[in-house]
Amino acid sequence: MRAAVFLGANKPLEVREVPTPQPGPGQILVKVAACGICHTDMHYIDHGVPTFKEPPMILGHEPSGTVAALGAGVKNWKEGDRVLLPAVLTCGTCFYCRSGKENICNDMVMFGNHVDGAYAEYVLAPAKDALELPHELPLEESSIIADAISTPFHAVVNRGEVKAGMNVVVFGCGGVGINAVQVAAAVGASVIAVDMIPEKLEAAKKFGAMTTINPGEVERIDKVVKKLTGGGADVTFECIGNPKTIQQAFSCIRKGGRTVVVGYTHHNVELPASKIMFFEQEIVGSLGCRPVDYPRIIELARLGKIKVKELVTGRFGLEDINKGFDLMREGDPHALRSIAVP
Repeated sequence: MRAAVFLGANKPLEVREVPTPQPGPGQILVKVAACGICHTDMHYIDHGVPTFKEPPMILGHEPSGTVAALGAGVKNWKEGDRVLLPAVLTCGTCFYCRSGKENICNDMVMFGNHVDGAYAEYVLAPAKDALELPHELPLEESSIIADAISTPFHAVVNRGEVKAGMNVVVFGCGGVGINAVQVAAAVGASVIAVDMIPEKLEAAKKFGAMTTINPGEVERIDKVVKKLTGGGADVTFECIGNPKTIQQAFSCIRKGGRTVVVGYTHHNVELPASKIMFFEQEIVGSLGCRPVDYPRIIELARLGKIKVKELVTGRFGLEDINKGFDLMREGDPHALRSIAVP
């Protein structure tokens, strides 16, 4: 099979012929229809973030496709079935899995990190983890549900506990933030989107934001938010991974409010402990998504409550996959999400 192989940091992916994997007991072989091109992969390529499996390896953790072959003992799938594979596989037996927090599993396995991923014509997966994709959903574009939509869903619904009628502010309207906007809007929140790029703010409106703010055009964003919301947001989401915007997101919540950190940064962040205590404010982290939530997300997409096809603005064959990463590096303000199509 053809695959875009990761050879190490600061090297482009190289398309090669590699052996097609064969499913073992309890596994399925999936013919990849598409795989989302994610910033996480760019961290491996550009910034030297190590993968658990040593290069050469195949990246890509947002795959959709069809079942091509069954391993011994697999009875719940047949060849040709349309499937989505979650970005992360969980063990189901550790303390966190047994506590309903599979997304922070002690023994998690991530496609394109611990095992070969889906920038390839085929990928292996445990049959138990695959999810059925209804025919109403486009097979290729639905690949981004695996991470780009599921991660903000978990952040909004489970960690943010957003309910209808709440005031929500989303900082950063990139691939994750734009979906935090649309998921919060889908559950009935009034959403304010914050970004420095006008084109991304326009996109946020199309995906459900009631109001937008460009922080470069206001003196203090917290004052603007508190005026718009009558005292501050119920929940804010930081989807960038920047200490300054984490502080800004926290400054915008009301008494008893909550800030959810979705973006990654290795830097420390200074926050006022007195406000956290005296105003009973919360700051929580959010990582990935629990397996139990995927059927709900897929159903919301099937019903049109969450847009999928409209999110995909770039499409690249394996031979052109490096152009997909170049597009991400350039920061095209009109680009939302790209997919690789073998």
